[in-house]
Amino acid sequence: MIRAGYYYATALIAAGLALGGLLGWPAALPGLLLAAFFLYFFRDPRRAPPADERLIVAPADGRVTLAAPEGEGYRISIFLSVFDVHVNRAPISGRVSEVERRAGRFMNALRAESAVVNEQVRSRMEGRQGGLEMIQIAGLLARRIEFWPVPGTEIQRGQRVGLIKFGSRVDLRLPPAARPRVRVGDRVKGGESVVAEWR
Repeated sequence: MIRAGYYYATALIAAGLALGGLLGWPAALPGLLLAAFFLYFFRDPRRAPPADERLIVAPADGRVTLAAPEGEGYRISIFLSVFDVHVNRAPISGRVSEVERRAGRFMNALRAESAVVNEQVRSRMEGRQGGLEMIQIAGLLARRIEFWPVPGTEIQRGQRVGLIKFGSRVDLRLPPAARPRVRVGDRVKGGESVVAEWR
């Protein structure tokens, strides 16, 4: 469980119990149900990446909504609904070389232009086989993007590196040296499902 889940749930349980004490126990139900949802939303299951270091794993849980060439490389987009795990994970082992935060809009993350105009955090990761870019994109409900490593940090494939709260999208921009292994419509698990491999 991500720590934020306990904070939200505790506050809602306290509010629900207070309302229940003032207005009767049925008034406590909405707060208690919301608390249960937050505990579910901020779950953080263990994941085991495959042993082969040539394999690039999904940075997030969700459904692949784009898997297409972009420039000389490739872009893979994963859409996270509010029911998906929102902890983000490193797709490769290596070092974080850049982190760039961009303010922007909160358009539906399923729309193609959201990759350009929405609030986002772009992180560049360099590994032994090559480098790639991971982009955390806010959506309609997302209002906070967290990326924890700072430039220079060494990371391991599958390691927890961030969190997007309440619906969002995570993209990978792959270089020509990487070959995609997913298609639109595939369901993936962050830190575990293979989305690409180094040639």
